[in-house]
Amino acid sequence: MSDARAALQRMNVTLTHRGPDAGGIALFEDAGVGLGHRRLAIVELSPAGAQPMASPSGRYTIVFNGEVYNFERLRKDLEGDGRPYLGHSDTEVMLRAFETWGISGAVRRFIGMFAFAVWDAAEQKLVLGRDRLGKKPLYYGLVDGSLVFGSELKALRAFPAWRGAIDRSALTAYLRHNYVPAPHSIYAGIRKLTPGTTVTVTRGGHELRVGEPVAYWSVAEASAHAAKERFRGSYAQAVDELDGLLRDAISLRCIADVPLGAFLSGGVDSSLIVSLMQSQSSERVRTFTIGFAEAEYNEAEHARAVAAHLGTHHTEFYVSGADALNVIPRLPEMYDEPFADSSQIPTALVCAMARRNVTVALSGDGGDEGFCGYQRYLLWRRIWSTLSRIPPSVARAGAVLAGSVPEGLVDAAMRVVGPLLPKWIPRDAAGERLHRMANLARHPSQAALYRQLVSHWTDPAKLVIDGVEPTPSELFGMECSDMDAYTRHMTLIDAATYLPDDILVKVDRASMAVSLEVRAPLLDHRVLEFAWSLPLEYQLENSRGKRMLWDLLLRHVPRELVDRPKTGFGVPLDSWLRGPLRDWAETLLDRRRLQREGYFRPDPIRKAWTEHISGRRQRHYYLWDILMFQAWLERQTG
Repeated sequence: MSDARAALQRMNVTLTHRGPDAGGIALFEDAGVGLGHRRLAIVELSPAGAQPMASPSGRYTIVFNGEVYNFERLRKDLEGDGRPYLGHSDTEVMLRAFETWGISGAVRRFIGMFAFAVWDAAEQKLVLGRDRLGKKPLYYGLVDGSLVFGSELKALRAFPAWRGAIDRSALTAYLRHNYVPAPHSIYAGIRKLTPGTTVTVTRGGHELRVGEPVAYWSVAEASAHAAKERFRGSYAQAVDELDGLLRDAISLRCIADVPLGAFLSGGVDSSLIVSLMQSQSSERVRTFTIGFAEAEYNEAEHARAVAAHLGTHHTEFYVSGADALNVIPRLPEMYDEPFADSSQIPTALVCAMARRNVTVALSGDGGDEGFCGYQRYLLWRRIWSTLSRIPPSVARAGAVLAGSVPEGLVDAAMRVVGPLLPKWIPRDAAGERLHRMANLARHPSQAALYRQLVSHWTDPAKLVIDGVEPTPSELFGMECSDMDAYTRHMTLIDAATYLPDDILVKVDRASMAVSLEVRAPLLDHRVLEFAWSLPLEYQLENSRGKRMLWDLLLRHVPRELVDRPKTGFGVPLDSWLRGPLRDWAETLLDRRRLQREGYFRPDPIRKAWTEHISGRRQRHYYLWDILMFQAWLERQTG
């Protein structure tokens, strides 16, 4: 097994950034199984928390990334078996739980974020598992007859037999979403384990049998159950209930044997988390924010005001253009798979800043999906309320007329009349948006409208050579009885797709690249299930979402400090591509290079690039999708 040990060590070292404090390997030679682990020590800093770790009986051996926050409560439930604990880690409690309740029974009791692999020596099987919302990643697949798995693809690429062909269907889906949706990965034959599932691997003769993922929790089932158990109390009672749930979620996530703090943007989500943290702490909470010189991207002054009111120990760092641009060459290594949410840049910067002071940071992620916070939900309602009232024949005639107007002419008109229109109407890419709406009006449906709103390239199969877009999640195809029902359904689509594959990927890779653990109390499954049990009017009021989060926050922070238009966590990507990033982008988008590599048809890409650098159109988000793939590909083949 010397070759196996060497392979495990090679794979293990690629993930040192995720676990810089220790590393370990366990080999089961008779079974042909090896487990490797890198440790970021958060709870139980002594060797008593080291992994791989075996259960008291020796039946189960585990490696896992993440935290089971309620481990102390579970430990009390498991007392009485007469065997002493070696330490006070959550890993040890997980193993006791597996021995008492079985893997399936135990995982349903866990509150946390985790990806694990457990070798069951008694039944000679390996079980992989992932947390309910997909906060922690897990890739797996067969390579030359061996099962390989890991938190990032770079570990799999270190396996000696790795070849790694790019999956063109996954690439096509990436262009639509700016991320590769689970269960796909950018490599053929390698899958992401879907959130809330386990998969079992056994041996049949000389071949491995990899089962299909089995769900122990899902957004669809949990939300359906919550809808049946609808909350019957008043709005004020609902806010009180949410207050209690969030306080408990935050309390569990503040358990750590290392320095802990929180991100603070000054928006409702992070301000609420910090408010409740500070109200439960006898010490000043450490808070972190970054600022930008460009006023439209800067929230630092708002965060500073909230921090001053709450009395936190606040740190802010103003980022120059050079700081942000210096992150870009590191993105392909950091994200390890094509990923094109450009807020990855400020996320990486704020994680690096926080890591200089703390090892764990709480975030406000999850408020939009759980409490109807995205502006696109409101935009969808406005558009659908109009489309659904127009007779189909009139809608089709209008679509033909609108589609015949050149996009450039619409953009020029918007520059003139834009200041006179309601604020909710988007000003950018008006011509393209009009053409999209025209296509929808020909065959209007709730699902088609929302898919358009969350798409980047709307026909990506035309860009990818031999690209066939995979069937989208069945959630995308559902229609609902009324507009309110579909509004709620949109939040479920995002919780099942956009949240784990975009938001949580962005935060996990940026934070773990600097060995920082980020915890998200709003993504406690108990909080989400409660949110799904509420009437929609508890979430939306006067054309603004997150009503309950706002009202709970205002118990702690004056309205004037937080009540302002929502600002995205972004960077001036449009001007950067015309300025300091132009030469870099031109090299990656070179026509001959695109033709030689053979993944994209160059014409639509070159057209978008020419339109953008001329200033006639804003194509930066579309181009960023291509650029991030090209930069990633260069990293793999360079």
